[in-house]
Amino acid sequence: MLTRPFATLFSSAPQNVRRWLLHLGGIGLIPLGVLDSSLVPVPGSMDVATILLSARERHLWFYYAIMATAGSVLGAFITYRLARKGGQEALTKRFPKRKVDKVLKTFERWGFAAIAVPAMLPPPFPLVPFVIAAGAMQYSLGKFLAAMTVGRFVRYSILAYLGATYGRHILSLFSRHADTTLLVAVGLGVAALIIVLLVRKRSP
Repeated sequence: MLTRPFATLFSSAPQNVRRWLLHLGGIGLIPLGVLDSSLVPVPGSMDVATILLSARERHLWFYYAIMATAGSVLGAFITYRLARKGGQEALTKRFPKRKVDKVLKTFERWGFAAIAVPAMLPPPFPLVPFVIAAGAMQYSLGKFLAAMTVGRFVRYSILAYLGATYGRHILSLFSRHADTTLLVAVGLGVAALIIVLLVRKRSP
């Protein structure tokens, strides 16, 4: 279950910072996305910002989905590069050994999916440990960026569309039905990933 409503997470930021990011529009999603996918993430902030912007300018929802994806992928790339230089020590220094072992086993087994699926899912599902693991294990940069782009684009496209369709009311809906939201997100993420893997398998 989500520890705090999405709206509370975003509103906890300084008011002038929130106003500045929303005033920038789609461009503001780039630095926010970089921060959200970095070593010091702000859980839920990108989700709320994407919904608010899409609700305010409904005809630009797809643009906001793209900008949110770009910012998030850029932030993940920076974290990936830092972890690639630091090796597995970058992972063991930040997380408990038990969690590190679990992440590494998951990544070794699933590879592409270990990045794409967490990238689709909302908090409290972790993404940063898998990003660091990808860098530490020297995972292919091209595959990493593809997995991140697929996962984030699916996630932010859904959120932007919901924001454009239902307006800011979707925030209160998320807060009241967090468990249902997570289950739906998981289902959509798995379905999208299966489609991607099937397409990749059929391609020469």
